[in-house]
Amino acid sequence: MAPAQDNILITVNGVTRTILLSDTESARELKNWLRNGNITVKMNDYGGFEKVGELPWYLPTSNRSVSTVAGDVMLYQGNNIVIFYGTNTWSYTPLGKIENVSADEIRNFLSGGEIEAILSVDVQSGIRDAEADVEETPAVYTLQGIKVDMRDRKLTDLPSGFYIIDGKEHLIK
Repeated sequence: MAPAQDNILITVNGVTRTILLSDTESARELKNWLRNGNITVKMNDYGGFEKVGELPWYLPTSNRSVSTVAGDVMLYQGNNIVIFYGTNTWSYTPLGKIENVSADEIRNFLSGGEIEAILSVDVQSGIRDAEADVEETPAVYTLQGIKVDMRDRKLTDLPSGFYIIDGKEHLIK
């Protein structure tokens, strides 16, 4: 599971997508700025493969030659956010990638001339995959290392003493 702090949200025309942030100083700084509130970035097509918009502040850069694909989110010249719906190779600082969408979905998401993209902090719990609680029988051992049979027993049924329960020492009174 990736924690929520690794994500930001982008909303265009009422549709919201998740951007999984890159492990870069600029991506962390972008997240920090967004904690102060959402921003709206006016974005325009450039080159037939990307949308570009100016951020209200500069972010640190760590440019490197990158071959982009649809969904990549990059920083250009320190204050321009670039979202790709095609491919390009240039010097960018990675910010992240729009998750779980195809190239066609990215094109549709970014379609139109000038768009307004709202960037915000992902305030969800950070839980990506939920698993049902399953009552598992705990692994219980005596201090001598003998496994205690817990079938059809509860911890409260154990005689008083010290036990190793799921790898941690416990005192049962």
